[in-house]
Amino acid sequence: MNILSKIRWPRPFAGLRGITLADVPREAMAGVTLAALMIPLNIGYAQVAGLPPAAGLYAAIIPLVVFALLASSRHLVTSPDASMATLVGAALVAFAAPGDPLRLQYALALAVVCAVLFFIFWIFRLAFLANFLSRAVMAGFITGLGVEVFTNQVRKVLAAPHVETATSGLLMAAEHLKETLATSVNTEGYFVEVLALIHSIPRANLYSVAVGVSAFLIVRLMKRYAPKVPGALVALVLLTTLVALLDLPAKGVAVLGNAIPSGPPTLTLPTIPLADYLRLLPGALAIVAILLCEGLLVVRSYSNKYGYKADGDQMLFAYGVANLAAGFTGSLLTGNSPSRSAAMDAAGSRSQLPSLVAAGTITLVMLFFTNYLAFLPNAALAGIVANAVLSLIEVHEFKELWRMRRSEFWIATVCLLSVLALGPLRAVMIAFLLSVIDVIRRASRPETAALLEAPDGSHFLPADGGQVAGSSGLMVYRFGAPLYFANATLFLDDVERLVTQAATPVRWFVLDAQAMVDVDTTGAGVLRQAITLLKKQKITFAVSRADRSFRSWLERYHLMELIDPARFYPTNRHAAQAFRQPPASATAEPGLKRGG
Repeated sequence: MNILSKIRWPRPFAGLRGITLADVPREAMAGVTLAALMIPLNIGYAQVAGLPPAAGLYAAIIPLVVFALLASSRHLVTSPDASMATLVGAALVAFAAPGDPLRLQYALALAVVCAVLFFIFWIFRLAFLANFLSRAVMAGFITGLGVEVFTNQVRKVLAAPHVETATSGLLMAAEHLKETLATSVNTEGYFVEVLALIHSIPRANLYSVAVGVSAFLIVRLMKRYAPKVPGALVALVLLTTLVALLDLPAKGVAVLGNAIPSGPPTLTLPTIPLADYLRLLPGALAIVAILLCEGLLVVRSYSNKYGYKADGDQMLFAYGVANLAAGFTGSLLTGNSPSRSAAMDAAGSRSQLPSLVAAGTITLVMLFFTNYLAFLPNAALAGIVANAVLSLIEVHEFKELWRMRRSEFWIATVCLLSVLALGPLRAVMIAFLLSVIDVIRRASRPETAALLEAPDGSHFLPADGGQVAGSSGLMVYRFGAPLYFANATLFLDDVERLVTQAATPVRWFVLDAQAMVDVDTTGAGVLRQAITLLKKQKITFAVSRADRSFRSWLERYHLMELIDPARFYPTNRHAAQAFRQPPASATAEPGLKRGG
């Protein structure tokens, strides 16, 4: 009951606020454009996940509506996308192969598990966790997914035999690598798939290649010369008509056929053993982690751009309800679509109304026009998806990381290779591990410095080069981070080095503790060692610029008894003034006795 009383319940229709009747025509046209984008892409992403095409279209009906009504963002569009479809496919590999009817049941159960996780994150207000995946980790992970999906779409465009039918020496060598490569969406290691793809090029269906490349080029050209026209829909209409007129299916160009049933989605319940819900949990955690981080970053960028507040925790609730609806209506799990959100922004949309219009438009298509969808060529869908995932391959991000911070560039590279070599799910764990390691690495090497008094005595500056102390015997040392297990050794090494290497014997050692707002038990032990070492060498230990938290930690760890209470100073200047006072007027130093 205490938890329920603290829950901040969502405010429905927050994403629809701010529009007037005059805005409705523009928003409605944006909704039709959104439907035109979603139809081909949702079908394509369903195929990426190894699910029936209808599962992608169903995701653009009821899940889209409930998300639009509950989201606090006015701009984020929910929809399956390449990275999420890849993660879904990877999570389902161990349960059912593509084409197996059971695969859809597990996909629906996966959506339900993800919904439950989103609700848990919402109840405990964990939206802040989006801050714990670094830019480098996200860039590497998303780029790896983009490369993998793009490669799979190229294989579909070629319409050549898959790796299992190949018997050449090259493929035999590739088969030998399978034992060391993790699974990807199609249950083969990525590099094995690349070898198979190269080997299959001579046996590619030229008609299929022409259709796929044409779809890719049409979308690219439309984006450049007519950006407001839905290029994906134009490509699909033109190429579907061409395939039908030339009877290209008879020449090996695959089409959807009767894979999309007519009518809206119906209520359905996942029929899998209860124990398998727990087996789906690791994959669901990976999917939720990526959706959480990527989605809330997009939400934040749009809310900052247009000057409104979007509640991150309410977004988690909206994701949960949308995916619960997906699990009970036979649709693919839904997440973020940065590309479609950007398209709606470019179309002038300022609310979630286009999502409602798009859902209505796609419902009409499902009711009256599914016969036409049967002629959609798979190669054209692959070309459209391949074009869409190019935005995931963030070459510019890698260039910037190389220029700005090489360590983060290598982290991004490791994440990218992990996706390709080990698969997306294992790569998620590696990404989180790398984030933690990177944080600990940087925190373990904080900025530290010996401080020298300025000539006018007004302030202290970091010492240059080998200077470690002034000629007076006063050592002021700044430690620029909380003191804990990862950097405690550095602290002790610095104290020993500064004392032993000083040109003039150190008589006072002043710790500038402004940044030391936290001290763990390891840090406390090292601090005790440092104070004891200084006392043995008859060096007075003092503390400057310490806040209440540092003093409280000293009291908790019983370190105050080692420090003279008079040796706490508000600033480094006060400590320097005390150091220069005549011994007779100074407070007796710990460990030293005045002469009688």
